[in-house]
Amino acid sequence: MRIGIDARELCGKPTGVGRHLSGLLRAWSADASAARHTFVLYSHEAIASPLRQAELRVIPGAPGTLWEQRALPQSAKQDRLDVFFAPGYTAPLLLEAPTVVLVHDVSFAAHPEWFRWKEGLRRRLLTRWSCEHARLVLAVSDAAQREITSHFGLPDNRVRRIYPGVISLHGGSRGQDPSNAQAGEPVVLFVGSVFNRRHIPDLIRAFKPIAKIHPDARLEIVGDNRTHPHEDLHAIATAAGIAPRVSIRPYVTDDELAALYGRARAFALLSEYEGFGHPPLEALGSGVPSVLLDTDVAREVCGDAALYVAKGDIAGTTAALNGLLFEEAVRQRVLASAPAVLARYSWTRAAAETLAALEGAA
Repeated sequence: MRIGIDARELCGKPTGVGRHLSGLLRAWSADASAARHTFVLYSHEAIASPLRQAELRVIPGAPGTLWEQRALPQSAKQDRLDVFFAPGYTAPLLLEAPTVVLVHDVSFAAHPEWFRWKEGLRRRLLTRWSCEHARLVLAVSDAAQREITSHFGLPDNRVRRIYPGVISLHGGSRGQDPSNAQAGEPVVLFVGSVFNRRHIPDLIRAFKPIAKIHPDARLEIVGDNRTHPHEDLHAIATAAGIAPRVSIRPYVTDDELAALYGRARAFALLSEYEGFGHPPLEALGSGVPSVLLDTDVAREVCGDAALYVAKGDIAGTTAALNGLLFEEAVRQRVLASAPAVLARYSWTRAAAETLAALEGAA
Protein backbone atom coordinates (compact mmCIF):
# COMPACT_ATOMS: atom_id res chain seq x y z
CA MET A 1 0.00 0.00 0.00
CA ARG A 2 1.21 3.52 -0.80
CA ILE A 3 0.53 6.01 2.00
CA GLY A 4 0.90 9.72 1.32
CA ILE A 5 1.64 12.06 4.23
CA ASP A 6 1.63 15.84 4.50
CA ALA A 7 5.05 16.33 6.12
CA ARG A 8 5.29 20.14 6.08
CA GLU A 9 5.41 20.33 9.86
CA LEU A 10 8.70 18.42 9.93
CA CYS A 11 10.42 21.41 8.34
CA GLY A 12 12.07 24.22 10.28
CA LYS A 13 11.49 24.06 14.04
CA PRO A 14 8.87 21.32 14.59
CA THR A 15 6.38 21.94 17.38
CA GLY A 16 3.05 20.22 18.15
CA VAL A 17 1.95 18.68 14.83
CA GLY A 18 5.53 18.08 13.68
CA ARG A 19 6.51 16.39 16.94
CA HIS A 20 3.42 14.18 16.76
CA LEU A 21 4.25 13.11 13.20
CA SER A 22 7.89 12.51 14.18
CA GLY A 23 6.75 10.19 16.94
CA LEU A 24 4.65 8.17 14.51
CA LEU A 25 7.41 7.96 11.89
CA ARG A 26 9.99 6.76 14.41
CA ALA A 27 7.61 4.07 15.65
CA TRP A 28 6.75 2.97 12.10
CA SER A 29 10.47 2.64 11.33
CA ALA A 30 10.63 -0.19 13.87
CA ASP A 31 7.25 -1.76 13.02
CA ALA A 32 7.23 -4.87 10.82
CA SER A 33 3.63 -4.14 9.81
CA ALA A 34 4.61 -0.70 8.54
CA ALA A 35 7.48 -2.20 6.53
CA ARG A 36 4.89 -3.72 4.17
CA HIS A 37 3.92 -0.24 3.00
CA THR A 38 5.57 2.62 1.15
CA PHE A 39 5.24 6.07 2.69
CA VAL A 40 5.40 9.12 0.42
CA LEU A 41 6.23 12.28 2.38
CA TYR A 42 5.34 15.65 0.86
CA SER A 43 7.00 18.86 2.04
CA HIS A 44 8.04 22.25 0.74
CA GLU A 45 11.71 21.72 1.54
CA ALA A 46 14.08 18.81 2.12
CA ILE A 47 13.49 16.77 5.27
CA ALA A 48 15.07 13.76 6.93
CA SER A 49 12.94 10.67 7.54
CA PRO A 50 13.65 7.71 9.81
CA LEU A 51 11.61 5.49 7.46
CA ARG A 52 13.74 3.46 5.08
CA GLN A 53 10.75 2.76 2.86
CA ALA A 54 9.86 6.45 2.54
CA GLU A 55 9.86 8.37 -0.72
CA LEU A 56 10.41 12.10 -0.30
CA ARG A 57 8.67 14.68 -2.51
CA VAL A 58 9.80 18.29 -2.29
CA ILE A 59 7.18 20.66 -3.70
CA PRO A 60 8.67 24.17 -3.67
CA GLY A 61 6.55 27.09 -2.53
CA ALA A 62 5.15 28.76 0.56
CA PRO A 63 3.64 25.98 2.71
CA GLY A 64 0.20 27.51 3.09
CA THR A 65 -3.33 26.79 1.91
CA LEU A 66 -2.56 27.15 -1.81
CA TRP A 67 0.35 24.72 -1.50
CA GLU A 68 -1.87 22.23 0.32
CA GLN A 69 -4.93 22.55 -1.92
CA ARG A 70 -3.27 22.95 -5.35
CA ALA A 71 0.42 22.03 -5.50
CA LEU A 72 0.25 18.95 -3.27
CA PRO A 73 -2.69 17.26 -5.08
CA GLN A 74 -1.03 17.84 -8.44
CA SER A 75 2.14 16.14 -7.24
CA ALA A 76 0.31 13.33 -5.43
CA LYS A 77 -1.69 12.50 -8.56
CA GLN A 78 1.47 11.02 -10.07
CA ASP A 79 2.10 8.76 -7.07
CA ARG A 80 -1.01 6.56 -7.22
CA LEU A 81 -1.66 6.73 -3.50
CA ASP A 82 -3.94 4.26 -1.74
CA VAL A 83 -4.59 6.59 1.19
CA PHE A 84 -3.45 10.02 2.39
CA PHE A 85 -2.71 11.02 5.99
CA ALA A 86 -3.07 14.70 6.98
CA PRO A 87 -1.67 15.07 10.53
CA GLY A 88 -2.44 18.79 10.96
CA TYR A 89 -6.18 19.60 10.90
CA THR A 90 -6.72 19.99 7.14
CA ALA A 91 -6.27 17.88 4.02
CA PRO A 92 -6.20 18.48 0.26
CA LEU A 93 -9.81 18.38 -0.90
CA LEU A 94 -9.04 17.45 -4.52
CA LEU A 95 -7.13 14.25 -3.80
CA GLU A 96 -8.48 11.16 -5.49
CA ALA A 97 -7.20 8.91 -2.68
CA PRO A 98 -9.23 8.53 0.52
CA THR A 99 -7.96 10.72 3.35
CA VAL A 100 -7.52 10.38 7.10
CA VAL A 101 -7.17 13.69 8.91
CA LEU A 102 -5.90 14.24 12.44
CA VAL A 103 -7.63 17.13 14.25
CA HIS A 104 -5.86 18.02 17.48
CA ASP A 105 -8.52 20.44 18.75
CA VAL A 106 -11.30 22.71 17.51
CA SER A 107 -10.46 25.85 19.46
CA PHE A 108 -11.15 27.96 16.36
CA ALA A 109 -14.74 26.66 16.33
CA ALA A 110 -15.33 26.46 20.07
CA HIS A 111 -13.83 29.90 20.76
CA PRO A 112 -13.75 31.98 17.56
CA GLU A 113 -13.10 35.10 19.66
CA TRP A 114 -9.55 33.86 20.25
CA PHE A 115 -8.63 34.20 16.56
CA ARG A 116 -8.28 37.03 14.09
CA TRP A 117 -11.40 36.83 11.94
CA LYS A 118 -9.65 35.86 8.70
CA GLU A 119 -7.51 33.15 10.30
CA GLY A 120 -10.42 31.81 12.32
CA LEU A 121 -12.68 31.65 9.28
CA ARG A 122 -10.01 29.86 7.23
CA ARG A 123 -9.46 27.29 9.96
CA ARG A 124 -13.16 26.67 10.55
CA LEU A 125 -14.00 26.23 6.87
CA LEU A 126 -11.00 24.14 5.84
CA THR A 127 -11.11 21.90 8.88
CA ARG A 128 -14.87 21.31 8.50
CA TRP A 129 -14.52 20.57 4.78
CA SER A 130 -11.54 18.29 5.42
CA CYS A 131 -13.46 16.35 8.07
CA GLU A 132 -16.54 16.02 5.88
CA HIS A 133 -14.40 14.84 2.97
CA ALA A 134 -12.25 12.44 5.01
CA ARG A 135 -12.90 8.72 5.24
CA LEU A 136 -11.92 8.93 8.92
CA VAL A 137 -11.07 11.70 11.41
CA LEU A 138 -8.62 11.02 14.25
CA ALA A 139 -8.73 12.78 17.63
CA VAL A 140 -6.11 12.86 20.37
CA SER A 141 -8.43 12.62 23.39
CA ASP A 142 -11.98 11.69 24.30
CA ALA A 143 -12.71 15.36 24.98
CA ALA A 144 -11.43 16.33 21.53
CA GLN A 145 -13.45 13.53 19.92
CA ARG A 146 -16.65 14.82 21.53
CA GLU A 147 -15.97 18.36 20.33
CA ILE A 148 -15.19 17.29 16.77
CA THR A 149 -18.42 15.33 16.45
CA SER A 150 -20.40 18.15 18.07
CA HIS A 151 -19.03 21.11 16.09
CA PHE A 152 -18.79 19.37 12.71
CA GLY A 153 -21.86 17.17 12.98
CA LEU A 154 -20.00 13.93 12.25
CA PRO A 155 -21.31 10.51 13.28
CA ASP A 156 -19.39 8.77 16.06
CA ASN A 157 -18.09 6.05 13.73
CA ARG A 158 -16.32 8.67 11.58
CA VAL A 159 -14.17 9.95 14.48
CA ARG A 160 -11.68 7.75 16.32
CA ARG A 161 -9.64 8.61 19.38
CA ILE A 162 -5.99 7.54 19.35
CA TYR A 163 -3.86 8.69 22.27
CA PRO A 164 -0.39 9.88 21.19
CA GLY A 165 2.84 8.86 22.83
CA VAL A 166 5.05 10.99 25.04
CA ILE A 167 8.19 12.55 23.64
CA SER A 168 10.81 11.86 26.30
CA LEU A 169 13.87 14.07 26.29
CA HIS A 170 15.54 12.00 29.00
CA GLY A 171 14.85 8.54 27.64
CA GLY A 172 11.85 8.21 29.92
CA SER A 173 13.80 7.02 32.98
CA ARG A 174 12.89 9.83 35.31
CA GLY A 175 9.20 9.65 34.56
CA GLN A 176 9.01 5.84 34.78
CA ASP A 177 10.45 5.78 38.30
CA PRO A 178 9.65 8.86 40.41
CA SER A 179 12.39 7.91 42.85
CA ASN A 180 14.89 8.70 40.10
CA ALA A 181 13.65 12.29 39.81
CA GLN A 182 16.50 14.72 40.19
CA ALA A 183 16.33 17.31 42.92
CA GLY A 184 16.31 20.12 40.38
CA GLU A 185 16.31 23.81 41.13
CA PRO A 186 13.35 25.97 42.23
CA VAL A 187 12.50 26.54 38.58
CA VAL A 188 8.94 26.71 37.23
CA LEU A 189 8.77 25.85 33.53
CA PHE A 190 6.21 26.59 30.83
CA VAL A 191 6.68 25.21 27.30
CA GLY A 192 4.30 25.77 24.41
CA SER A 193 2.95 28.43 22.11
CA VAL A 194 1.79 31.42 24.12
CA PHE A 195 -1.95 31.87 23.60
CA ASN A 196 -4.31 34.02 25.66
CA ARG A 197 -6.16 30.89 26.76
CA ARG A 198 -3.01 29.67 28.51
CA HIS A 199 -3.06 32.61 30.94
CA ILE A 200 0.69 33.25 31.17
CA PRO A 201 0.06 36.64 32.92
CA ASP A 202 -1.69 34.70 35.72
CA LEU A 203 1.32 32.38 35.95
CA ILE A 204 3.67 35.36 36.27
CA ARG A 205 1.48 36.88 39.00
CA ALA A 206 1.25 33.56 40.84
CA PHE A 207 5.04 33.21 40.71
CA LYS A 208 5.60 36.69 42.16
CA PRO A 209 5.21 35.77 45.88
CA ILE A 210 7.56 32.80 45.39
CA ALA A 211 10.17 35.00 43.72
CA LYS A 212 9.94 37.51 46.57
CA ILE A 213 10.63 34.86 49.23
CA HIS A 214 13.06 32.57 47.41
CA PRO A 215 15.96 34.46 45.78
CA ASP A 216 17.02 31.47 43.65
CA ALA A 217 13.56 30.74 42.20
CA ARG A 218 13.06 31.30 38.47
CA LEU A 219 10.24 31.17 35.95
CA GLU A 220 11.22 29.89 32.49
CA ILE A 221 8.75 30.59 29.66
CA VAL A 222 9.49 28.96 26.29
CA GLY A 223 7.15 29.51 23.37
CA ASP A 224 6.27 31.76 20.46
CA ASN A 225 3.97 34.59 21.56
CA ARG A 226 0.82 34.21 19.43
CA THR A 227 -1.55 36.09 21.71
CA HIS A 228 -4.43 38.09 20.25
CA PRO A 229 -4.95 40.66 21.68
CA HIS A 230 -1.22 40.82 22.28
CA GLU A 231 0.06 40.23 25.80
CA ASP A 232 3.41 41.86 26.58
CA LEU A 233 4.87 39.31 28.97
CA HIS A 234 8.06 41.30 29.57
CA ALA A 235 5.98 44.30 30.61
CA ILE A 236 3.84 42.17 32.91
CA ALA A 237 6.91 40.69 34.60
CA THR A 238 8.41 44.17 34.94
CA ALA A 239 5.21 45.55 36.46
CA ALA A 240 5.24 42.67 38.95
CA GLY A 241 8.81 43.62 39.93
CA ILE A 242 10.26 40.21 39.03
CA ALA A 243 11.55 40.73 35.48
CA PRO A 244 15.11 39.56 36.35
CA ARG A 245 13.64 36.28 37.61
CA VAL A 246 11.57 35.55 34.51
CA SER A 247 13.13 34.26 31.30
CA ILE A 248 11.02 34.49 28.12
CA ARG A 249 12.21 32.80 24.93
CA PRO A 250 10.31 31.99 21.72
CA TYR A 251 12.11 28.70 21.05
CA VAL A 252 14.86 26.43 22.34
CA THR A 253 16.53 23.36 20.83
CA ASP A 254 15.70 19.88 22.09
CA ASP A 255 19.02 19.78 23.96
CA GLU A 256 18.26 23.10 25.64
CA LEU A 257 14.75 21.92 26.46
CA ALA A 258 16.11 18.72 27.98
CA ALA A 259 18.41 20.83 30.14
CA LEU A 260 15.46 22.95 31.29
CA TYR A 261 13.46 19.85 32.23
CA GLY A 262 16.51 18.61 34.06
CA ARG A 263 16.67 21.80 36.14
CA ALA A 264 12.96 22.35 36.74
CA ARG A 265 11.04 21.34 39.85
CA ALA A 266 7.58 22.22 38.53
CA PHE A 267 5.78 22.65 35.23
CA ALA A 268 2.76 24.92 34.78
CA LEU A 269 0.04 25.02 32.12
CA LEU A 270 -2.89 27.22 33.11
CA SER A 271 -4.77 26.52 29.90
CA GLU A 272 -8.55 26.64 29.79
CA TYR A 273 -8.61 24.78 26.47
CA GLU A 274 -6.48 21.99 24.98
CA GLY A 275 -7.19 19.10 22.67
CA PHE A 276 -4.61 17.02 24.54
CA GLY A 277 -1.64 18.89 25.98
CA HIS A 278 1.73 17.23 25.37
CA PRO A 279 4.06 19.40 27.50
CA PRO A 280 2.80 18.31 30.95
CA LEU A 281 3.37 14.68 29.95
CA GLU A 282 6.81 15.50 28.54
CA ALA A 283 7.56 17.15 31.87
CA LEU A 284 6.20 14.18 33.80
CA GLY A 285 8.36 11.86 31.71
CA SER A 286 11.32 13.90 32.93
CA GLY A 287 10.25 13.66 36.57
CA VAL A 288 8.73 17.15 36.69
CA PRO A 289 5.17 17.37 38.10
CA SER A 290 2.69 19.95 36.84
CA VAL A 291 0.20 22.53 38.03
CA LEU A 292 -2.71 22.54 35.57
CA LEU A 293 -5.93 24.44 35.16
CA ASP A 294 -8.76 22.13 36.19
CA THR A 295 -10.42 21.10 32.90
CA ASP A 296 -11.94 17.87 31.60
CA VAL A 297 -9.10 17.23 29.17
CA ALA A 298 -6.38 17.94 31.77
CA ARG A 299 -8.01 15.44 34.12
CA GLU A 300 -8.37 12.91 31.29
CA VAL A 301 -4.75 13.18 30.19
CA CYS A 302 -2.85 13.58 33.46
CA GLY A 303 -5.17 12.03 36.05
CA ASP A 304 -3.67 12.08 39.54
CA ALA A 305 -0.20 12.99 38.27
CA ALA A 306 -0.76 16.76 38.58
CA LEU A 307 -2.13 19.44 40.88
CA TYR A 308 -5.21 21.29 39.63
CA VAL A 309 -6.26 24.90 40.17
CA ALA A 310 -9.29 26.96 39.19
CA LYS A 311 -9.18 29.61 36.49
CA GLY A 312 -8.16 32.98 37.94
CA ASP A 313 -7.16 31.54 41.33
CA ILE A 314 -3.80 33.27 41.69
CA ALA A 315 -3.37 32.42 45.38
CA GLY A 316 -4.27 28.79 44.76
CA THR A 317 -1.77 28.62 41.90
CA THR A 318 0.94 30.10 44.11
CA ALA A 319 0.19 27.48 46.78
CA ALA A 320 0.28 24.63 44.24
CA LEU A 321 3.57 25.81 42.74
CA ASN A 322 5.04 26.22 46.22
CA GLY A 323 4.02 22.66 47.07
CA LEU A 324 5.75 21.17 44.02
CA LEU A 325 8.83 23.34 44.46
CA PHE A 326 9.47 22.98 48.18
CA GLU A 327 7.27 20.29 49.78
CA GLU A 328 8.74 16.87 49.09
CA ALA A 329 5.68 14.96 50.33
CA VAL A 330 3.50 16.81 47.80
CA ARG A 331 5.98 16.16 44.98
CA GLN A 332 6.25 12.46 45.74
CA ARG A 333 2.49 12.04 46.03
CA VAL A 334 2.06 13.45 42.52
CA LEU A 335 5.06 11.66 41.04
CA ALA A 336 3.89 8.33 42.47
CA SER A 337 1.06 8.41 39.93
CA ALA A 338 3.42 9.08 37.02
CA PRO A 339 4.14 5.47 35.89
CA ALA A 340 0.46 4.53 35.60
CA VAL A 341 -0.37 7.73 33.71
CA LEU A 342 2.60 7.54 31.34
CA ALA A 343 1.85 3.89 30.56
CA ARG A 344 -1.30 5.03 28.75
CA TYR A 345 0.75 6.86 26.11
CA SER A 346 2.96 4.90 23.74
CA TRP A 347 4.18 5.88 20.29
CA THR A 348 4.36 2.19 19.40
CA ARG A 349 0.68 1.80 20.24
CA ALA A 350 -0.29 5.11 18.64
CA ALA A 351 1.57 4.22 15.44
CA ALA A 352 -0.04 0.77 15.26
CA GLU A 353 -3.54 2.21 15.77
CA THR A 354 -2.93 5.00 13.26
CA LEU A 355 -1.62 2.52 10.69
CA ALA A 356 -4.71 0.36 11.23
CA ALA A 357 -6.87 3.43 10.65
CA LEU A 358 -5.04 4.18 7.39
CA GLU A 359 -5.33 0.58 6.22
CA GLY A 360 -9.04 0.56 7.01
CA ALA A 361 -9.60 3.83 5.17
CA ALA A 362 -7.77 2.48 2.10
